[in-house]
Amino acid sequence: MTHPSLKALGIALVCALPFAASAQLTGNVSLTSNYKFRGQDQDTSKTRAVKPALQGGFDYAFGESGWYVGNWNSTVNWLDGNSLEADLYGGYKFKAGGLDWDVGAVTYLFPGNTTGNTTELYGAATWGPVTAKYSHAVSKDYFGWAGAKAGSGLKGRNSGYLGFAYAQEIAPQWTLKASVGFTRFSSGVKSLGVPNYMDYSVGAAYDFGSGLSLGAAVAGASKKAYFGDVNKTRLLVTLTKTL
Repeated sequence: MTHPSLKALGIALVCALPFAASAQLTGNVSLTSNYKFRGQDQDTSKTRAVKPALQGGFDYAFGESGWYVGNWNSTVNWLDGNSLEADLYGGYKFKAGGLDWDVGAVTYLFPGNTTGNTTELYGAATWGPVTAKYSHAVSKDYFGWAGAKAGSGLKGRNSGYLGFAYAQEIAPQWTLKASVGFTRFSSGVKSLGVPNYMDYSVGAAYDFGSGLSLGAAVAGASKKAYFGDVNKTRLLVTLTKTL
């Protein structure tokens, strides 16, 4: 975690704080022992299990219309010249057929090294404690694996991620959480010999009240023989404050 990335993330969070008083705008700040995205460590500079990351962002809902926009950020270290992931997203939430639906688009930005930049469309359905979500890449670039910026000339477009998540309160202030996901790379990425893989997570969170919570989970991914240490199973501990 470099000083420039901490400064940039800190400025973004501080700027959002005055607006968090609005009922339509919420913010969040987290400190986690290791940031995993789809089962993979986002700090590849270290092999140890503890790789702290500072995270945070905000969400703005347009009244009761169902429309929303947001931003989420985290310190990372897997691209040369980059130390910050900044996600921009927007979508629409509604109810239909007894389910809660969420459709939208997200762009993952990596300032200083745009080979990681990726845009996906997503759709999610929630029934009780269970959520199913599918994300589909529409950009040629796909997290540094393919695209014009990556220099490979291959297309990452049509890579997809299907995830299932479970969250259920099991006791006052305690929530059990579990998830499993499947990454399917595009034919261009797979032509490099990159295998599809599965990720998993199981854990719990305790709500202290006033927007403060502490979570712990065991998370990892398959195909460790190919991806290496980044797919190792880790114990993740995260302290979160919702504003």
